[in-house]
Amino acid sequence: MGSAACSAPYKDDTQARTEAHRTIRPVGGCGTSSWTDPADLSATRVTARCEPLAPSAQPLSKTRKLTIATGTLSAEYVAPLEVALDKGEFKAEGLDVRLKVLPTPDALPLLAKGDIDALWAAPEAAVMNGVKGGFDIRWVAGNFSPDPSSKSGLWARLQKGETAAGVRLAGRSLGTMIGKGSVIAYPMQKALAGHGGGLDRIRYRQLGSADVLTALKNGGVDSAWLLDPVWRRVDGAPGYAFLGGQPTGEPLGGMLYGRTLLRDDVDAGVALLRAYIRTVNTYFASDYKRDASFVAYLAGLLKTDASVLKSTPPLRMDWEIRKGTTDRLQSAYVKQGALEGSPVPESRVVDRAFYEEAVGHAP
Repeated sequence: MGSAACSAPYKDDTQARTEAHRTIRPVGGCGTSSWTDPADLSATRVTARCEPLAPSAQPLSKTRKLTIATGTLSAEYVAPLEVALDKGEFKAEGLDVRLKVLPTPDALPLLAKGDIDALWAAPEAAVMNGVKGGFDIRWVAGNFSPDPSSKSGLWARLQKGETAAGVRLAGRSLGTMIGKGSVIAYPMQKALAGHGGGLDRIRYRQLGSADVLTALKNGGVDSAWLLDPVWRRVDGAPGYAFLGGQPTGEPLGGMLYGRTLLRDDVDAGVALLRAYIRTVNTYFASDYKRDASFVAYLAGLLKTDASVLKSTPPLRMDWEIRKGTTDRLQSAYVKQGALEGSPVPESRVVDRAFYEEAVGHAP
């Protein structure tokens, strides 16, 4: 890693990263199945995978201390990072990693300045606005997409005479704990479009995580975005309808890098993703919830109840980023009034070169 010459990563002509071309070598255990065409948006796409324990560790010559910020340590989508830390996968690469709980708005300026090294979050409107304002930040790896059987997403209370196929949401209220500018704006836009609504035609009500379901059930809101495992409380109950969730096969978040790993220490940036990808291939390659002992282990790491963790389908852990996702996200942000000015081109916010180098795929 780190040798100069031949194969170039994805280019951004405004950034110094393009001047440091890197050799992409084949990686043992990561063949053709370790990369999929970013333009493939099929819900049936087979997720990229290497063999278990691959790609193997390539320890850096000197230990690097890295801080990764995340909004929570209890959500299932953070599990690969916690497992990588607990199982020593970061350490095997010569990385001394610390996970720090920090909300995205607070983390962004620290990431841009190099006070933290990475952010486990999503390219929300705040990220896009930050990039437009000069922050040197890139989305470098995905996190997950939902299992097809998941019903995490938009739920509505049926009014008299309504059916799941005939809910009309225009002018009605929606409860969400995140509010405008979140990546869920994109799947919400898709779900609302089929029910007479739209991001600019509903009334938002921002609520605490414990209050969203309560407001939906007592009539405080007409619809709500319910996460795992909360949607289980209304699934199958009369008077409620699931209208849609995150697109299958399209991660909407993951790892964001700032200048430290993008420009100053690219080797450490590749090593960090190599450890993450190896953890996914080793522990999350398929239905990881079939193993009761592993579910119990995860529950301990996430500090949650194993039965609650088991009650929802497994996430499809996925390190790749689909083509056009940031365009679709920004279209939704514009309709919400959460994006300032014109959209940011994908080349300014996405860099797939780090995970491509980690699995040995030369573009």
